[in-house]
Amino acid sequence: MAFKRLAASLASVVLILALGTLIPRGGPGDGAGEPPTRTVLVLSNAIHTDIALPLDAETRGVFGFVRESGLAIDQSGAEWLVLGWGGEQFYVRTPTWADLEMMPVIRSILGDRSVLHVALSGPIDPDAPFATRIVLSETDFSALRASILAGFQRRENGAPDILEGTGYGLFDRFYRAKGDFQVLFGCNTWTGQVLREAGVTTGIWTPLPFLLRASLDLHN
Repeated sequence: MAFKRLAASLASVVLILALGTLIPRGGPGDGAGEPPTRTVLVLSNAIHTDIALPLDAETRGVFGFVRESGLAIDQSGAEWLVLGWGGEQFYVRTPTWADLEMMPVIRSILGDRSVLHVALSGPIDPDAPFATRIVLSETDFSALRASILAGFQRRENGAPDILEGTGYGLFDRFYRAKGDFQVLFGCNTWTGQVLREAGVTTGIWTPLPFLLRASLDLHN
């Protein structure tokens, strides 16, 4: 009897995840009719996804506030701006699996304040196994940037609220973000949400990277 209940519970979880991937959810997509000319990347590992924006002049201007934190956004070797959202304790304190600690994991499960991670990157192969290429119109690309930018928590002077002294190295920083992190609506659902603001269709609920990628392949 216990085995049957366990099997039924597992089947229910699989069904919910499958439906979350298969049921499409689209966004406003104000760039309908425009040619798709702007490539962005969804970068993924086993548990997390980021969005990589090409560092053109306008993106450097929109995210120019990172210069104040010491990120050399204007250097010629910087080709992509990589952005991700997550829970403060786990995200900030776990740059690698070797740094994994129990308390940040518990905070992720119970709920945590959220942060945005901003990093500079050199060349990224759009066809790499960890990358999913998405091509947007100019209008939808601008909407994606605006959606990400709107997620930064601001100080009284209007500047994004940086978490001083945080980052994995010389080329990244953490900022306080709007909203709270919940494990069932975490980094991967955030990625899906901002993509939908740019008119990209995803699954209605994709809490894991492979589910988000599968939904992008299925619905676009």
